[in-house]
Parts: sequence; C-alpha cells; structure tokens
Amino acid sequence: MTSLIRKLRGSGLLLALVFLGALLAAKLDDVASLRLNGPFVAIDGDTLAAGAERLRLLGLDAPEASQVCQDAAGDDWSCGEEARAALEGLSSAASVVCSGSDRDRYERLLVTCRDGALDINAELVRLGLAVASGDYSSQEREARTAGHGLWAGTFERPRDWRIRHGMMDDPAAAEGLMAWLKGLFGG
Repeated sequence: MTSLIRKLRGSGLLLALVFLGALLAAKLDDVASLRLNGPFVAIDGDTLAAGAERLRLLGLDAPEASQVCQDAAGDDWSCGEEARAALEGLSSAASVVCSGSDRDRYERLLVTCRDGALDINAELVRLGLAVASGDYSSQEREARTAGHGLWAGTFERPRDWRIRHGMMDDPAAAEGLMAWLKGLFGG
C-alpha cells in the first residue's frame, strides 16, 4: 500500500510539474504586445521616442545620424540625417501605431509601426533609407533595383560603419536572425 501511495505522490508531483510548466509556457507565449500611439519623435533612422520610452524598428538597420554616403556622382550626402527625417515624417502623425513585445539589449522596445495600411518599417527600406536585417528583403531588392536612397550611390552598411567608428554594435544581425527564426517556426 505504501508503494502505491509513493507512486501516486510521485506521479502527482510529476503531473503538477507538467501542469506548472504548461502554464509557464503559455504565459511566456502570451506576452502582451505593447501598443503605443503616435506621434513619435525620430532619434535616428531606426529609433523613435515616445516620452521616455525608446522604440527600435524591427527588421531593418538605418544609417547612423552622422553617417555620410555618396550619391551616383560620388558627392557626399547626409544619408543618416535623411533617414532620420524620413522616419520623422512617417511617424509624426497621431494615427501611427507601433507595437512590439520584445526588447533589445539596450532595453528599447522592438516594434513594427503602421499608419493605417502603411508599414513604416517596410517603407523606410523601400525608400532605400535603411537596409533589411531579416525582414523586408523584397523591399530592399525593390529599392536596389530602382536605385533609391542608399542604392543610388555607395554607402557603408550601418553595422559596419558603427564598428569602424568604435560605436557599440547594434544587435541588428541578431534581431534579423530572431525575426527569421520566428517566421520559420510561425512565432
């Protein structure tokens, strides 16, 4: 009889642990997405501010604010400032909504922003003012083919520019990999 009680107690504990694990997994999978309404202030070409909250646009990497690129004639142009100004224009309406649930290592909320049907993240890449990092590869191909923005001349990829200038590396590559994995596994 005691061995039966031990087995039941052991299986009860096992059942409780399985149930607890299932609850924890469901809670982690059901992390509420934060939704923030515009207007927003563009800090650079892929970072927005909503009061004290910082938002990092997911799936792309834009030139740094002080980054300079070359146009088709080889003349310098302030591609970083132009990317920031474009993001400012696209995100300054009250109708813009940014949503996300994950944070990067700098504690910025990783977001996708929309203004109605317009995906702002995709639009920056389509305009050639950001490169795709996991998502938006079709928009990057479109910008490259049309010679828009960065693709009209020569430029250093933002990540490479940050490394060369001794800035802390932005986790765009890791974010891109995570976005790809989530898409692959339906996450």
